[in-house]
Amino acid sequence: MNHTFSEELFLSTETGRRLYHSYAETMPIIDYHCHLLPQEMYENEEFEDLGEMWLKGDHYKWRAMRTFGIDEKYITGDASYHEKYLAFTKILPRLIGNPIYIWCALELKRYFDIDEAVTEANAEEIYQRTKALIAEKHMTRRWCMEHSNVKLVSTTEDPTDTLEYHIAMAKDHSFTTKVISAFRPDKAMFVGSDGFGAYQEALAQAAGQSIEGFQDMLAALEKRLQFFKSIGTTVSDDGVPYFKWEDYTPEEIGEIWKKAYANTPLTELEEDKYRSAFLFEMARIYKRNGFVMQLHIGTYLDANSTFVKKVGQSCGFDCTDDRSSVISVGTLLDRLTQIGELPKLILYPLDGTKIEAWAVLAAGYCYNGVKAQVQLGAPWWFMDQAFGIQRQFESCANLYPVALSVGMLTDSRSFISYPRHELYRRVLCDYFGRLIERGEYFGSEETVKQIIEDVCYNNVKEFFGFEI
Repeated sequence: MNHTFSEELFLSTETGRRLYHSYAETMPIIDYHCHLLPQEMYENEEFEDLGEMWLKGDHYKWRAMRTFGIDEKYITGDASYHEKYLAFTKILPRLIGNPIYIWCALELKRYFDIDEAVTEANAEEIYQRTKALIAEKHMTRRWCMEHSNVKLVSTTEDPTDTLEYHIAMAKDHSFTTKVISAFRPDKAMFVGSDGFGAYQEALAQAAGQSIEGFQDMLAALEKRLQFFKSIGTTVSDDGVPYFKWEDYTPEEIGEIWKKAYANTPLTELEEDKYRSAFLFEMARIYKRNGFVMQLHIGTYLDANSTFVKKVGQSCGFDCTDDRSSVISVGTLLDRLTQIGELPKLILYPLDGTKIEAWAVLAAGYCYNGVKAQVQLGAPWWFMDQAFGIQRQFESCANLYPVALSVGMLTDSRSFISYPRHELYRRVLCDYFGRLIERGEYFGSEETVKQIIEDVCYNNVKEFFGFEI
């Protein structure tokens, strides 16, 4: 039994190994969706230790630690990162089959050149070795990104954000990674939220205009979107935990907006009508401003409400939901197509068991000579592991061409999560290698090379129109 990291991870055939090492391994990274904090990038502090690098903000690891009964003090509590690290390493060897085990192995190898398995016995020794290397190599936030050959990263900010750190970093030519921000107007869509009215006031102040209704709000959002565009952004991001299309009239939406602004309770039907109108109008705004619309569909937020109140949101208590139907999203796309205003769009359904239906939907809205007008995004959140990636390749390649994919993203708060791109590329090359060795593909070497390089880098750059 091999007790060290293997450079042939996930590469089960000779052809797959050759494809990965020849073409995919050294391709640069465009991370077009993540949750890194721009302020941390700007301040560029050196990491304290491996505990901070692994465990700060990482709800994947937090969930796993809770399943083993580790006290919250060592997860999101006030224990030191050293203590949290030691608590985590007690369970790490037992995470067989879990992507966290592989992610950690890749991170140790790529950032510290450590290829041995972490155990309780060697945890302290590895901690001290990595702490010394952090100081020796001055491992800062930017160092991690540049070390991973990241050419562009897109963080995710609210329309009211000042983008001050993005603007400052754009002027800093010593930082070789371009940093933009995805425009995420979720707070304007969550019409049932208690803070909806207060958010409208904040949006009005940011846009420098009054907001007295739904149309005023849309105008303010477009003004802010154009501000985002001024820093090079061509990316939007709409988080849609639940979506059911309902027909509506402009008059109805105006009244619903006024009720929400006054904090008057809404019916479920009213919320459905508002979300339908909001996504339809935002898609039109994205289209005329040259933005790609990203729809993240099907999250069950704050499932464990008791512990969300104790610990906080986005701390590992969200789940997957299957209520959002293909037909509702399809109706949205159809209405936009009818008026000729469908933007480039990426669908990210969180329910991976129904991925084929979403692939078929995406393919049905590619037209007018635009390559991959609507496409299926990378497996994300709970699906962004080898099985989820492989399942999507196997189940969807016959429904939507893999060669058109814009590849992987990290969707992460961790500055050392870039090996997730490597994992995706390894699974991709293994998939192609098995097809070739089974005789299911016998195209030229140059064609396969081009497809791999496109999926790893070229497609995303072209699709979003990134200038790098």
